[in-house]
Amino acid sequence: MTKIIAKVISQKGICDAGHKVGDEFVIGQTTPPGMCSWAFYTLFPFAEPLEFGASFPWEKDKNKARMACPDPDNPVVFELRRVE
Repeated sequence: MTKIIAKVISQKGICDAGHKVGDEFVIGQTTPPGMCSWAFYTLFPFAEPLEFGASFPWEKDKNKARMACPDPDNPVVFELRRVE
């Protein structure tokens, strides 16, 4: 079964949700416990295609995708990773 892991790879400023580098979450159909809902809403549109085999042309690794939460003053960057 394929699953998508979201890992915090960068965090600047103060994250109100308390996310820090190294935090990991399993992405499914609901917001993972402890994950900011704004981050989840940003990641989900990328996680679903990745789960079903899609890749993104700007990523070197077809099993990964990177994106940031929508807070421009305190960005948290996540890496999504497809795990078989």
